[in-house]
Amino acid sequence: MTNQTPQSIAASELPERGQPLAGGSFVTRYWLNGQERALVLLDDELSGVYGEYGQDIPGAQSYSDGEANTRAMAEAGSEIAAKALELGAFIPSCLEGQLLMAAKADGLITLRDDRFHWLSTQRSAYSAFILGFEVGTQGISGKNHELRVRPVRSLPIQ
Repeated sequence: MTNQTPQSIAASELPERGQPLAGGSFVTRYWLNGQERALVLLDDELSGVYGEYGQDIPGAQSYSDGEANTRAMAEAGSEIAAKALELGAFIPSCLEGQLLMAAKADGLITLRDDRFHWLSTQRSAYSAFILGFEVGTQGISGKNHELRVRPVRSLPIQ
């Protein structure tokens, strides 16, 4: 990363939704673990498998905390998770994916809708959640399938 990414942001400094922030586009404000946060979608697109088919990753089962899921995935050997973390970002959780879908539906961000995208929330040792941005379809796929990821950042709002 060449630019310094802020570790937090003041509420008064937040741009309008869809505008540039922290190396991406500001999606929305949301609450995670008792902290109000700003969700930022990066322009980067990654491609790969979720992880090893049949491997349970206990720390990747959060429906809301994509960063925690992504860290657990990377520790378990997921290359796509490690790539997202190298960007100073993570793979969205089910909740964060739905927030992206809402921003797309509002015309604030552009997301590739010809393929399904991984979410970081694991469903089982064999599958994880996916999201199709064409119509907002959320489902599951085998972890050994190669899909896309649009990494995000989440900044605490001060």
